[in-house]
Amino acid sequence: MVTTRIEKDSMGEMSVPADALWGATTQRAVENFPISGYRFGRRFIRAMGLIKQAAAKVNRDLHKLDGKKADLVIRAAQEVMEGKHDAHFVLDIFQTGSGTSTNMNANEVIAHRAVQLGGAGVGPKGVHPNDHVNMGQSSNDVIPAAIHVAAAEALQADLVPALKHLADALGRKATEFKDVIKIGRTHLMDATPVTLGQEFGGYARQAQLAALRAGKAVKALRELPIGGTAVGTGINTHPEFARRVCAELSRTCGIEFVEAEDHFEAQAAKDAVCEVSGQLKTIAVGLAKIASDIRLLGSGPRCGIGEILLPATQPGSSIMPGKVNPVMCEMVCQVAAQVIGADAAVTAACGQSFFELNVGMPVMTHNLLEAVRLLTAGSRVFADKCVAGITANTDRCRDLIEGSLAMCTSLAPLIGYDAAAAVAKEAFATGKTVRQIAREQAKSGKIKLTDAQLDEALNPADMIHPSDKVLPVSA
Repeated sequence: MVTTRIEKDSMGEMSVPADALWGATTQRAVENFPISGYRFGRRFIRAMGLIKQAAAKVNRDLHKLDGKKADLVIRAAQEVMEGKHDAHFVLDIFQTGSGTSTNMNANEVIAHRAVQLGGAGVGPKGVHPNDHVNMGQSSNDVIPAAIHVAAAEALQADLVPALKHLADALGRKATEFKDVIKIGRTHLMDATPVTLGQEFGGYARQAQLAALRAGKAVKALRELPIGGTAVGTGINTHPEFARRVCAELSRTCGIEFVEAEDHFEAQAAKDAVCEVSGQLKTIAVGLAKIASDIRLLGSGPRCGIGEILLPATQPGSSIMPGKVNPVMCEMVCQVAAQVIGADAAVTAACGQSFFELNVGMPVMTHNLLEAVRLLTAGSRVFADKCVAGITANTDRCRDLIEGSLAMCTSLAPLIGYDAAAAVAKEAFATGKTVRQIAREQAKSGKIKLTDAQLDEALNPADMIHPSDKVLPVSA
């Protein structure tokens, strides 16, 4: 038997587990929403603690909240920020669209813990979840503010460093492979040569730009709706409350938060969240491109492209002995798929804005923060367990270049496009290389090129950069 206690709220009595820090309103939501088992994560719970602590400090300084009560709320909120009471944030993501239940969960946990810190038993004895912890606030401004704070912290502290870490790993490979010449590909077909370093340099730049996009996303979240209370008018709060809370959050988080320029926009619409989610989707698409390319370049090891060798991380088959698969690349592509799906959910939830309030905030919070979390972990693991261990298969790169029909491209300025195309077609039909066919045609007089001109034109090292040594087309 679970020991319980009786708690009361404005709707009456509820039986609550005896050791629970939550109260009657939270318990109602526990019983009303047994939907998914998904809970708010660490970042969001921390953001709720940050906001409640900042509000208590500001209300104390504005002489709205008794100093002793405020200090207890501040201490309890600090513990919430530190993750000491995460087990008491028990509500399902799929709940009231404003997140009111979760705001009350935070209010009740902090109030009950404040009472404990003050030396009394659990229960709202002297510190009230609504009157004191929620002073000057509404779920309608707290929850959207917490979304911004949680996402901004996660982006700045987690995702941006992870993407920079990946960019650095790719950049090191770009330097390592700068002299490895290989065949390029467009439309998945042979194209003119590139270096493996140039390809990896492109991937490194993608990761760098991804980090910049994540940084831009932080800026999109800097305006906070806190202080708008119920509908944006600021009813029941001090005129200085919003500005001071934002300043307190800025000091604590190291992120420049400011009061929303227009509280009606900030509470009624979730355009900033939609923008950030779009940036995360873009990052995911970029990472999937990098991972897909690396997976294809490493395909084989003997019957695929095989221009690079991927580190072996685990057995790849339960039936084929010795098989090793590009599992880290596959992980990244699956992370990308999840983030793209999360963006669709966030977009739909952001569309649940009617008049003065959005009513899709819990599900957008969950998907936004999950996207950041997955991209962060995926980027770091990919950098450390895949990219860092990649090596170049230089022999394979050299052989594929020599056998490619795209080598005829450098002949076009010398003999004309049509004649160069004829060389490629004959090479394909005979199974010979472009170099072999070009020499045969030069000896027969079909094309007018010396051996020296052929050697210069078909030197892969001269095909990987612009050149002013182009000769006029032969008559």
